[in-house]
Amino acid sequence: MLKIELVLAAGSLTILTIYWLVILIKTLAYKPKAKREQPVSVIVCAHNELENLKVLIPELLNQEHNDFEVIIVDDRSDDGTYDYLLEHKSDQLKFARVDQVHDHINAKKFALTMGIKAATHDILLMTDADCRPSSSQWIKEMTGVFTKETAFVLGLSPYERTSGLLGHFIQFETQWTAMNYMGFALAGNPYMGVGRNLAYRKSTFLSNKGFSKIQHITGGDDDLLVNELANKKNTRFALGKDSLTYSIPKTSWSEYLRQKTRHWSVGKYYRLKDKILLGLQNLSNLVFWLALIILAVQTNNYFIPAGLLIFRLLFITILVNLTSKKFGYRMNIWLVPVMDILYAGYASIFGTIALFTKKVRWKK
Repeated sequence: MLKIELVLAAGSLTILTIYWLVILIKTLAYKPKAKREQPVSVIVCAHNELENLKVLIPELLNQEHNDFEVIIVDDRSDDGTYDYLLEHKSDQLKFARVDQVHDHINAKKFALTMGIKAATHDILLMTDADCRPSSSQWIKEMTGVFTKETAFVLGLSPYERTSGLLGHFIQFETQWTAMNYMGFALAGNPYMGVGRNLAYRKSTFLSNKGFSKIQHITGGDDDLLVNELANKKNTRFALGKDSLTYSIPKTSWSEYLRQKTRHWSVGKYYRLKDKILLGLQNLSNLVFWLALIILAVQTNNYFIPAGLLIFRLLFITILVNLTSKKFGYRMNIWLVPVMDILYAGYASIFGTIALFTKKVRWKK
């Protein structure tokens, strides 16, 4: 008679394999669409990001695109950002200033709304002050796939590679998230995007009353907007090395976990079908590891749990390797098995914490 632990381990691994196969097949099958230049407004919100802006703004202005503007939203900065923007203001570089926090709307969403309303063009391209475009073709790659029916273009934003356990884990966790949201979207179910690299239409934003339904929530200016309004017909994708933005990773575990708690806490506001899909995936992940540990402790035949573990780790390694190449960058594949094990504990603990976290913030 089969042990319940074996049934749970094999069953949960089967469910996960189905998820991973869908992600792998849809990602590898994606073919880039023909691109054309269209007017674009690039929007960046910044709170005390002067040093980052000094690097980012020249990179944005040097983009190889015929018709774009850059709008920096100075959100209550006191580090000299305003004076710097005032000095460098031009027809192509514009800025808006936020002087106070409003009780009725989250500060980040208010700043973004200010930038969106100031935009001249209908196509908006979002990134953060601490991000860097991967090439001078970034605007073309992210916005060139817009058609009349397109409301959203999802992009990718990996973190710059750093040494140490935290750096490697951030790389893996970001890849896991990217595989999920891009794979699901390619399969016809876009459920989130990342504001570090996301394009959408001003007309779509305004006609749906912007962030009105989620204005009180910290975070979600990217994923909840996509979750509410994006669908199979109005969403397209930008994959490849020239379409990326690279972000500066956190340097301490406390900062990183605070950031991720904010991100995870937004998930409880997703559509029901997305919560079910993601919940089943996370539950299967947790059940697999728990059942495998119990099975390994109780059995005298270690070939079965070892076989399940080897299959999982090999599949994950292949999945990460192939999808990251398709996305336009490379992962440290030899670390994937270790990171996969760490991720299981991380997701279980901080996913639960985020579920019950009520007060999170963007920046003071």
